[in-house]
Amino acid sequence: MSRHAPLALTMGDPAGIGAEIALAARASGRVAHPFFLIDDPARLAALPGAAPVITIAGAEEAADAYPLGLPVLPLALPAPVVPGQPEPANAPAVVAAIDTAVSLARSGAAAAVVTNPINKKVLYDGAGFAFPGHTEYLAELGGVPRAVMMLAGPSLRVVPVTIHIPLAAVPAALTGELIVETARIAAAALARDFGIARPRLALAGLNPHAGEGGAMGREEIETIAPAVARLRAEGIEVAGPLPADTMFHPAARARYDVALTMYHDQGLIPIKALDFDEGVNVTLGLPFIRTSPDHGTAYDIAGRGIARADSLIAALNLAGSMAAARAGQAAA
Repeated sequence: MSRHAPLALTMGDPAGIGAEIALAARASGRVAHPFFLIDDPARLAALPGAAPVITIAGAEEAADAYPLGLPVLPLALPAPVVPGQPEPANAPAVVAAIDTAVSLARSGAAAAVVTNPINKKVLYDGAGFAFPGHTEYLAELGGVPRAVMMLAGPSLRVVPVTIHIPLAAVPAALTGELIVETARIAAAALARDFGIARPRLALAGLNPHAGEGGAMGREEIETIAPAVARLRAEGIEVAGPLPADTMFHPAARARYDVALTMYHDQGLIPIKALDFDEGVNVTLGLPFIRTSPDHGTAYDIAGRGIARADSLIAALNLAGSMAAARAGQAAA
């Protein structure tokens, strides 16, 4: 077990499955790096899970407490929690858990931030949350103009260039500058946090058959191909624009380290088909490491003891390996 700084895990929406999968992850014995949960210890005893709860006063106590159970850094919830029933009164505590984890990561007291799933509407209603989601809020906390979402699994890594916008809005939003900026962030993160000295990027086309020479659209000719040329001129190894329907079979995946897709479902459908239970959401371009399980709050099964912790376990393990890679580069 590593004696480096532990991972900070946020509570997520208290009415969801975050705390019970945290308990299950600790009990599994499959997490390679010590972690602690920022949550209200008083409510955890009633949740399903085999790991004892160890209240800690600070992140520095987590490594010693971890062999005994799940270390929990206390953060009180103002309202009672009923599994499956989100409570806006608890929204400020959800945001406070994120703030605390980021502060600990930025100070070096935590090796990385791992976030449990939130309900954005509950945060809007209860905490005046003014961000589309975790990624944008973390970029604000990290002081960076833009962060990039990557979904990573055992079989595939994907980065959607445009994310949560209507499909009809994608062509106008897709600019050469956006593609180049996204690719730069992805390439730098793969080198720094994944130990890939020369990352190989594959860029999907927007249209069927990558536009088929302009017969099915001109975005590949006018926007994507010039962006590819700019990236190559900067020394980034990149292929594309490629037809998306032939990018994700095993032989194609062996030729790149990350696929950049032009819109959300173009990338998330293949990774969820291949790595549904082990997919991890990674935020690239931050001054700290952040991962998250690639699923939602799962209100429908919260409190029933049947939620699978596989994606959280994968998120914790990836955060630990990224932290080790970043620390190794700093020491080199």
